Amino acid sequence: MTRPATVRSIGAEAWLAAAGLLMLAGCGDSRPAPRSLKDEASSFHVVVDAPESRLTLVGADSAGGTTGPESSFAPAGEPASVFRAAEVAPDRLALTESLLSELKARQGGDRSIVIDLPADILFDFDKASLRPDAEQSLRKAAELLGSYPTAPVKVNGHTDGKGTDAYNDPLSLRRAQAVAAWLKRNGDRDATVAGLGKRQPVADNVKSDGSDDPDGRQRNRRVEIVIQPAAGGATEE
Repeated sequence: MTRPATVRSIGAEAWLAAAGLLMLAGCGDSRPAPRSLKDEASSFHVVVDAPESRLTLVGADSAGGTTGPESSFAPAGEPASVFRAAEVAPDRLALTESLLSELKARQGGDRSIVIDLPADILFDFDKASLRPDAEQSLRKAAELLGSYPTAPVKVNGHTDGKGTDAYNDPLSLRRAQAVAAWLKRNGDRDATVAGLGKRQPVADNVKSDGSDDPDGRQRNRRVEIVIQPAAGGATEE
């Protein structure tokens, strides 16, 4: 009678053990398996007034290219518009540049600096006495001469194409002498003078059809103040 009861007890114990195993399996971690970041939904939050961050290559320009470090040194040399700058004191370079521009000075082939002063501003018609309103132009010219203190100065008088040489040459000479005398009185600068009459025009006295050209003749009536290269001076411009 005892053998069958033993069999039933063993069967019940086996059933209970199996049930326990199933219960333990059911109590395992219920969280899903990890996934890659690309499987996760992304969310963004806008932060108001957050500082803007930018990454920029050192030496990069606004177009995205790269440049070398910017130099803090100014380029050497003098202003290109100052003729014969080696003769000019450094503290007068800016003034000299301004005067050359205002007087519309030009440089000749021999490196002479030429100032053309219209005779119609300096003198009345057929006269060689300086007009009062000539003062302003002459003072600027005298100031420019001060930038080239050792340079020889020459004053040339010119007329237009009308009239004879016998008339024009003496008139142009007297006008050159009047300007040279003013420079001596007001700037203590000596100058040689010449009256060239109508022989060196800078414009045509007549038009292509042979008619009179008043504008051209007006340009030819002038007095030149020529600042010649200093003897033994620097040759660099």
